[in-house]
Amino acid sequence: MSASFSSVDYDLRQQRLAQAIKIAQLEGMALNAGPSLTYLTGLHFHLSERPVLGLFSAGNPPVIVLPELETGKISNLAYQTSSFAYGEDPETWQTIMKEGIQAAGFSGRRIGIEPRVLRVLELDLLNSTGIDFTLVSGEAALAHLRMQKDEYEQARMQKAVDIAQNALDAILPEIKPGITERELAAKLVVALLNNGSDPQLPFSPIVASGPNSANPHAFPTDRQLIKGDLLIIDWGANEGGYFSDLTRTFAIGDPQQEMVEIAQIVLEANQAAHNIARPGVSAQEVDQAARAVIEAAGYGDYFTHRTGHGLGMEGHEAPYIRAGNPILLTPGMTFTIEPGIYLSGKGGVRIEDDVVITEEGLYSFSDLPRELKILGS
Repeated sequence: MSASFSSVDYDLRQQRLAQAIKIAQLEGMALNAGPSLTYLTGLHFHLSERPVLGLFSAGNPPVIVLPELETGKISNLAYQTSSFAYGEDPETWQTIMKEGIQAAGFSGRRIGIEPRVLRVLELDLLNSTGIDFTLVSGEAALAHLRMQKDEYEQARMQKAVDIAQNALDAILPEIKPGITERELAAKLVVALLNNGSDPQLPFSPIVASGPNSANPHAFPTDRQLIKGDLLIIDWGANEGGYFSDLTRTFAIGDPQQEMVEIAQIVLEANQAAHNIARPGVSAQEVDQAARAVIEAAGYGDYFTHRTGHGLGMEGHEAPYIRAGNPILLTPGMTFTIEPGIYLSGKGGVRIEDDVVITEEGLYSFSDLPRELKILGS
């Protein structure tokens, strides 16, 4: 897949949001700083003690309520917007927020928010205006917009995967007995930055060896790698606000036979999910395809998480590749495939790829070898 970038049509994204607002029977959407606001406007704001809100409705240009010191960010936008800036005195914020809400046309109806993103700071400010409206979850409408990645987004994600893969390749010679998990994680972070990742990584790399690899979300420790260990490395890069999230499992010297066997089972589960994922197949069917392989081998109780999760401007977003999720896969959906087996006290294996649904089937952004590779022998 070519990683050529094109410009983003924010007008189109806002038009699609307006349609989603109508379909969801909302009057508008109120979003604070975060990926959805950036997706719709291209504006980047840090969460801080100063509130920021984007107010969207079907019949008005976007309204941005923001601190005066941030107004430079909206001076040369390619689309129409209204802005309401406030100073350092918090006593003035309520008045400015009320003006912004009135300009957005919010009055007496349902306003969508992101419950897992909206802070109490912005929530209290919205409620303090005295304007009568009801705040409800707008996450489903926003997820519908963001799940289908366009060519620009897919190119960013491909680049993020390329950066991550090149970074891992750069540190493979460093993986040998005696190095600690923490030292290896530090080398990987440096390699990610050296290979072009934006400084804000999707997450801190997971480097887990020996018995620590049986913990799916382990933190790097001062444990030294020893011969016979399995080593899980879970890492990702950031390219222009789009993330990669990959996992590969290695062996340090010759591992025990059971570890070799579970690595082969996980490889087959990963491939089974790749084979079934295509347009019209449900997320739960992809999960079941991977899970069936592991269950048939007698390790079903040791696959303790879903097969994957959506990926894009967030490390975890819709669609979630799990049991009980009936959502049908459609072209443009991007997600991980990451089955695993975790044996407490012994070790674990996970193989994670980043993929996208295409018109023809499935494309994997990641192409590092998935087989268990022996290092440091």
